[in-house]
Amino acid sequence: MSVPEPPPPDGVPTGLPDTLEAGESTSGTDLSDTSPEEGLFEGLAVEDRAVEQLADGLLSHYLPDLQRSKQALQELTQNQVVLLDTLEQEISKFKECHSMLDINALFTEAKHYHTKLVNIRKEMLMLHEKTSKLKKRALKLQQKRQKEELDKEQQREKEFEREKQLTAKPAKRT
Repeated sequence: MSVPEPPPPDGVPTGLPDTLEAGESTSGTDLSDTSPEEGLFEGLAVEDRAVEQLADGLLSHYLPDLQRSKQALQELTQNQVVLLDTLEQEISKFKECHSMLDINALFTEAKHYHTKLVNIRKEMLMLHEKTSKLKKRALKLQQKRQKEELDKEQQREKEFEREKQLTAKPAKRT
């Protein structure tokens, strides 16, 4: 059973040298002569230099993409921060605008109540004038009644005096 190998990274040599042709053996024995277990065991015994080269090849293959991805993520994060700041500014402008609408509504309401207050004041002044006129009229009427009553009382006294004078008085005998 053979395990598929991943494709080699760019510029990194694979396990077999380029000088070997297909079907040639590396140690004088044909690969087909060995058992599959032996081939796996020999594949695991890899030199440190080969591991280092494979690691370098893997890094050189994926590192530029990862660095570009990292930079793109940093740019996205920076753009997100800028967008968040802009959004916060817009929210504060919206709140300010909303508060301006509230202030305008308050001014409109204050103007309405001021108009009501002016109308109430006019009514109070008009009522004050009417009550002043009514008080004067009531005072005049009261004075007129008192005068009429005084005149009637004087008239009665005059009539009483006249009746008294008209009454027969017994003459004195001399």
